Amino acid sequence: MTASQIASSSIIDDIARLTREAARQLAVLSTDAKNQAIVAIAIALEAATPEILAANAADCKAAAAAGIPKPLYARLKLDETKLQGAIAGVRDVGRLSDPVGAVQIHRELDTGLILKRITCPLGVLGVIFEARPDAVMQISTLAIKSGNGVILKGGQEAVRSCEALVKAIRQGLTQTGINPDVVQLLTTREETLELLKLDQYVDLIIPRGSNSFVRFVQNNTRIPVLGHAEGICHVYVDEAADIEKAVAITVDAKTHYPAACNALETLLVHNAIASEFLPKVAKSLQEKNVELRGDEKTCQILDIAAATEADWVTEYSDLILSIKVVHSLEDAINHINTYGSKHTDAIVTESSEAAATFLAQVDAAGVFHNCSTRFSDGFRYGFGAEVGISTQKMPPRGPVGLEGLVTYKYQIVGDGHIAASYSGADAKPFIHRDL
Repeated sequence: MTASQIASSSIIDDIARLTREAARQLAVLSTDAKNQAIVAIAIALEAATPEILAANAADCKAAAAAGIPKPLYARLKLDETKLQGAIAGVRDVGRLSDPVGAVQIHRELDTGLILKRITCPLGVLGVIFEARPDAVMQISTLAIKSGNGVILKGGQEAVRSCEALVKAIRQGLTQTGINPDVVQLLTTREETLELLKLDQYVDLIIPRGSNSFVRFVQNNTRIPVLGHAEGICHVYVDEAADIEKAVAITVDAKTHYPAACNALETLLVHNAIASEFLPKVAKSLQEKNVELRGDEKTCQILDIAAATEADWVTEYSDLILSIKVVHSLEDAINHINTYGSKHTDAIVTESSEAAATFLAQVDAAGVFHNCSTRFSDGFRYGFGAEVGISTQKMPPRGPVGLEGLVTYKYQIVGDGHIAASYSGADAKPFIHRDL
């Protein structure tokens, strides 16, 4: 390494060590103390609103001049309404139950020998995200409520916004006597690689970005990674669907916030209702300026561009939608399990049997019936906020809120008990009685 790289590595190492120490202090705080800190953070963010919005405006101006893609620009932009909504989310987290200290198992192994399994913080989170400054508020608040330290690394396009937000958050922490080192911000690309090496201090890496970015993170760290890459979400309109209901759900899933990872990317339609449904949904979508692409059967019904194989594996994050006509529920499920990203998929049908089959057989973190994929969100689930969405099989899966940021430890309290007493010819039996 060069001298500058060594210096940079040393600085990041010091930051991580300080975060670890602050997290240990945070881990033993009472629920009331953590909630007071969250309220103070919300107040500090409200007071810093003009500074935060000015920083974001500067980021947006620079990003636009650099030709940032439209979906990323939509995520980057933080107007007053969006900021106030995020601050409301901060307060919501303060009202949630504390996930730390819950007794999951309470068992008497033998007289006077008691086992407990108790939830506890993970330690330090390393969160790397692209143009999402609002993620700073969500993640920091969830980390504090769950007793974890957090090292944030935002995208270069959001540096000014992230700096203003973290400054306010640290001020709020300081005002309540909590060590502000529990929330740290990294600002350069070089620091990302250094962060991934910090397995001595960082307990979980959460990347939020493109599929290639998440793969890069997974391939360059020994730290466990909570992975969420692309959101290739589907809506399947079954032959037993209510047409008007299906139109409303499709339009919402695609156009409510196209840049979101839970937005609809591929619409599947049963052949039996395609000729009736497609013209109606196309009219509603095109009124919202959605560009449509279809398979051969769809193009026979609608005058739209032909879809290619690449469309089925593309997260547009924009007002573009691919459409495919299928001949059965089984075909729809097979398509989703082949091309989907295991994020969120929905069926629109009045058949309870078809819905049950879909919900059981589609392999995704979120499977919905007769509602928009846009409901796949930590805030909408009542988590207050989320650090991200995990599409992996092992838990946590789906939107990850407080419960995904704690682990557990086993505590045993005895009175001179020794293991030798429970083995051999005169072994004592265990009671194993749940208390």
